[in-house]
Order: sequence, then structure tokens, then C-alpha cells
Amino acid sequence: MKYEWFIGLRYLKAKRKQTFISIITVISIAGVMVGVMALIIVLSVMSGFEKTLKEKILGTQAHLVVLKTGQEGMDHYDEVIQKTGEVKGVLAAAPFIFSQVMLSSGSSVSGVVLKGIDPDREGKVTELANNLKAGRLQDLKEAQAGDAPPIILGVELAKHLSVSPGDRIQVISPLGTMTPMGMMPKMKRHKVVGVFHSGMYEYDNSMAYISIESAQKFFGMESQVTGIQVKTDDLYRIKEIGRELRKKLGFPYWTKDWMEMNRNLFSALRLEKIAMFIILVLIVLVAAFNIISTLIMVVMEKHKDIAILKSMGASSKGILRIFMIEGLVIGVVGTTLGTLLGLLAAFNLEKITGFVENLFGFKILASDVYYIDKLPSQVNGPDVVIITATAILISLLATLYPSWRASRLDPAEALRYE
Repeated sequence: MKYEWFIGLRYLKAKRKQTFISIITVISIAGVMVGVMALIIVLSVMSGFEKTLKEKILGTQAHLVVLKTGQEGMDHYDEVIQKTGEVKGVLAAAPFIFSQVMLSSGSSVSGVVLKGIDPDREGKVTELANNLKAGRLQDLKEAQAGDAPPIILGVELAKHLSVSPGDRIQVISPLGTMTPMGMMPKMKRHKVVGVFHSGMYEYDNSMAYISIESAQKFFGMESQVTGIQVKTDDLYRIKEIGRELRKKLGFPYWTKDWMEMNRNLFSALRLEKIAMFIILVLIVLVAAFNIISTLIMVVMEKHKDIAILKSMGASSKGILRIFMIEGLVIGVVGTTLGTLLGLLAAFNLEKITGFVENLFGFKILASDVYYIDKLPSQVNGPDVVIITATAILISLLATLYPSWRASRLDPAEALRYE
């Protein structure tokens, strides 16, 4: 072992009369540890939020939709679906009708988005069939003569309207017919045949589904639809697939993918993740100042040792390395402990939050306030590497000034009054 390593590691152990320096060393290690641990946990939660929201959004929405410019609706949609299926990367396509209406029950009224779907094709492009808690998609097919058309509601919407499968509700469209008394809204009674739960309060409280035939009759669209939903084999090739679809279909068809439809949400999440990283790096910077103060105190305490080492032939670079090693060991130990504890907490975050909720009797994420009802966590390897590298780099930079001061010490001046 080189003498720089031997002396640098030896200085980490304080003598009895230097206990205060030893305490500051422990505090410095703890500061780095807490900063690294906080960074890993927070960035894991932010990544988990993004992943969970993406899964829930894509469970309700298609990867991409095809629309027609400047038209009331899309004619001959079966031909469009056939051409769409010929594009490489497209797995399935299904028609849909999309409009805003009001739902009225005996006890409440709510504005919702009403979506007309093809029960035979919808399960191929979204996860609606898997999200159903009551009923089946096939129940949306046209009802028998004299019975009300079927409708499927979100679980929170059903609670708000105080209805359950078998109950009747009124669907009201503001785009009605003109009469001598003015515009009269369209109204139609529907029978609730199912309830879905996507896990996102916004969708569960504001979405309702009927068959595409019922939607065409109610909105007077004859054989038209609003657009085509498309499922692809790669979420991150969606821009390329969209370009191929526009090229295949030509004008006046255009596409809109899941990234564009949720751009604001994911941009906000990404910005928040960057902001949290910058804020939490300040914790590591505080710990770095502790390292600086610790090393300066050690240099002041060891000036006689430094003078003797220089008198024995130690170079200024050797003295520099001694104190850099001491500070770097503090940073590496703190980073290692912080990484291990951070990963342990991130991988068991659901159990930890459950314990805290049971202990204090409150819900950390209320489903009626946030998009999701539990605290997710996803550990990304690149994030962990960046955090550990940043912490070690900051710790190394913190050693430069005290080490340089030690290397500049004049042995004759240091030993003059000894």
C-alpha cells in the first residue's frame, strides 16, 4: 500500500482528543448518504408515476388515431381500416365516435365524454375489456326491440350517478334539433350493462361507452364515424408509423398519437423530475461543504505531521493525494450507503407507504385528487448511475481546496514553534 493511502485512511480514525473531527466525518458521510438516498427514491417515484400513467392512459386510449380534416365524419371507414392494417407496425384498428353529452339519473347529472365503439374490435386496440368490473363488451350490441340501448360507465361515474348494472339513465346531447321554440336537445334513455375501472379517476369519472350503431343513430351520423383507433407494435416508433399512415392514406386524413394527446402531462412530469434532481443535489452539496470543513480542520490539526512528512521527502503532490483520498473515501462510503438504502426503499416503497398509511390512518394519494391511488416506483439503472457518479464527483471536487492548502504548507514555518 502506498503511503498516501495508508496515511489518508489513518487520518479518518480520530485520536481521543480529536473526537470532534471524527464526529464531523460521520456527519459528512451521513449527509452524502441522505442526499443520494433521497435522489434515488424521488427519481424512482417520478419514473414510476410516468410509467403508471402511461400504462393507464394507453389502457383507455389507443396508441394512435386517424382523423379526417374538415369533415363532419369519416365515410367508408372499413376501407380506411383495411389500408391502415397494411402499414408495417400496425397490429389492429377499430372505428370510434367521440362526443360530449350529459348523463342524468334520478339523483344526479354529470357531463361526460360519450364514445361509440365496435364491441368486436375495441378489445384489440385498448384494454377496456380487461378493465371491466361488471358486464362484457358484447353486452353493448344493439338491444332487443323495445329495450333501451346499452351503455357502460366508469366506476366513479356510476357512483356519482348512483346507478348500477340494470338501471336506466338519460343521455342528453346539446346538439339537438331546431324547433319553433328554439334548439331542443336530443335525449335517449339507455340501460347500464357494465362498469369499468381504469385506475385513473379522470377517466373513471368522465367516460361512457355505447355501441357504434347506437352512437350513429343518436348523433345522426348515418354510416359515418369520428375516426379510427390504431394499436401499434412499438410505442416509441409511433411518430414513424404515423408518417407512414399519412403517406398511405393521403389527404384529407391525418393522425394524432398518444404522445401528442398527452403532451402537457408528460412534459410536466419530465420537467418536475429534472427540477427535483436539481433541488436534491443541493443536499449532496451541503454534505460536500461538510467534507470541506472536515478536511480543513484535519489539515489544521495535522500541520506538524505534514511538515514532518515533507521533511522526510514527501512531495507536494503526495500530500495533495493524502487529503484527496480522505475526502474521496468519505464521499464513496456515503454514496455507497445511500445507494443501497435508496434502492432498498425504492424496491419496497409500496410496503413502506402501506405501513405509514396504516400507522397514521391517512391516504398518501387520494384517488379523487390525483391521477392514481398508490405511490409507484420504478428504478432506472441510468438514473442510479448518474446519481452515484454526481455524488462522487461533488465529493472529489470538495477535496481540492483543503488538499491544495495542505500541499502548500511550508515545513520550516510549521515546525518553527514546535
